[in-house]
Amino acid sequence: MMKRNNLLTPAAMGSVGLALLNPQTGLTAPSAKPNIVFIYADDWGWGDLSSHGHPYVKTPNLDRLRAEGTDFTQFNVLSPVCSPSRAAVMTGHYPARYSIHQHFASPELNRTNGMPDWLDPQAVTIPKLLKQAGYSTAHFGKWHLTGGGTAGAPTPDAYGYDESIVFNGGAGWPAAIRGNEHATADNTAKFILANKDRPFFVNVWIHESHTPHTPTAESMAEYSHLDNRQQVYAAVIADGDKAVGAVLAAIKAAGVEQNTLVIFSSDNGPESQGESESQKKLGSGYGTYYSVGQTGGLRGHKRSLFEGGVRVPFIVRWPGKVPAGVVNDKTVVTAVDLLPTFCAIAGVSLPAGYTPDGENILPALTGHTPVRNKPVFWEWKGHAGEPDWWPRLAVRDGDWKLVMTYDGSRVELHQLINDRAESNDVSKEHPEIVSRLSRLALDWKATLPAAPDHECISKAAEPVNVEQKAPAAGSPAAAKQTDRTKAFERMDKDKSQDLTLDEYVSGLKGEANLEARFKNFDKDGDSKLTRKEFVTPGAK
Repeated sequence: MMKRNNLLTPAAMGSVGLALLNPQTGLTAPSAKPNIVFIYADDWGWGDLSSHGHPYVKTPNLDRLRAEGTDFTQFNVLSPVCSPSRAAVMTGHYPARYSIHQHFASPELNRTNGMPDWLDPQAVTIPKLLKQAGYSTAHFGKWHLTGGGTAGAPTPDAYGYDESIVFNGGAGWPAAIRGNEHATADNTAKFILANKDRPFFVNVWIHESHTPHTPTAESMAEYSHLDNRQQVYAAVIADGDKAVGAVLAAIKAAGVEQNTLVIFSSDNGPESQGESESQKKLGSGYGTYYSVGQTGGLRGHKRSLFEGGVRVPFIVRWPGKVPAGVVNDKTVVTAVDLLPTFCAIAGVSLPAGYTPDGENILPALTGHTPVRNKPVFWEWKGHAGEPDWWPRLAVRDGDWKLVMTYDGSRVELHQLINDRAESNDVSKEHPEIVSRLSRLALDWKATLPAAPDHECISKAAEPVNVEQKAPAAGSPAAAKQTDRTKAFERMDKDKSQDLTLDEYVSGLKGEANLEARFKNFDKDGDSKLTRKEFVTPGAK
């Protein structure tokens, strides 16, 4: 529970931000702008902290960070997978506004998924804005705002970073900015020490606990009493916690601890449990696809719009500004709130024409419980094969959260304040709330772009239109067309000789990327698939 329960109106929220930036208060004078360190873990579940009740994992550095700051237990990322979650942080916008709804992959797969090949470098980003206030900016660790090896992808400097050493970057990037998964904390420490006399912003995007798992021998030895699966995962978490400890030590060594805001979070929930024999052993470490990451009792994992996929740790320390030893279980905080909040902290005005999807949560950071003004939206276009992967859209407004399919044929409604595990669907009891939230979600969906920006597509992977010839009778291709004809007739419920998006999605429930595939088949752009478009995709 919060130690304080000060409810703020929007007007009062603004005055708090101004007070923090007013030299007369002695809090944040212009000559002492606070440093900002944002540590973003990978696939780190809400329950993967000893302070969140994990039964055997020990995270002493994160526990100390929590004791010295505030733990926001209702923090949501805006996608249950990596790239879109990170795009939301960078831009303050829902990633769907940039047609980013799954992880960046090869250009060919991005085309199939209806995605660009990289985040738009023209987008407003945190480092671009903070540079205007005299900040040194850096990004160390995972990038994944383009697909690994994508030709023509903009380098981090295009997004506002003065320095960067990253992995999961583009093809042909200079060796000087190509790093590995285990050097992130060291690179960050060097940057902090070199920039201790001026304000700095640094992203510290660590690899842990994403696969392949390659824990250090030291951490493996600490958990030798566990079975192999638990040992490997606990050691990976321990390595991540030690990376956090190294960054905190560098901040202290630089003498800037009192004027540095530190945030720890994760890009999405833990990986679903599974196992790959081919990845059990990689090099000197273990490469395990399976995860025993914990959600802390939340429903779903990575790739799910239920809370286990999108509610993650969010721990904030800022000595003298953020209350220490507090658990804030009241305030709804999201990834798109970071850009407007960091700008408020740094005294940077948002540019003309830019409207963030998030809100300035500076009052929440400083111990108040502001009322959120905006609903929160999600979209998931990925695979729907697992039990909790089926929701395509979700919206949260206050304590109510609705998840739904595009056509509304399946919905669930949960009151999160009473049902954080989303185990009690109350949609039948509250049809008026279902109707209102469904309309909110669909209206939001209607504002999203129909296709990715062509300027964000790799020129090395431009699609080539090739006229298809009819396959020979009796050939496998002909048999496939026969199967597709039968599928078309089965899905064409109203026998109109074309398929609507709802008919297409309903007929292929459980398959991935259905909306993007529909648009790809719909060559004339009339929002319907003719028999020819469906049976012989690509034919003229």
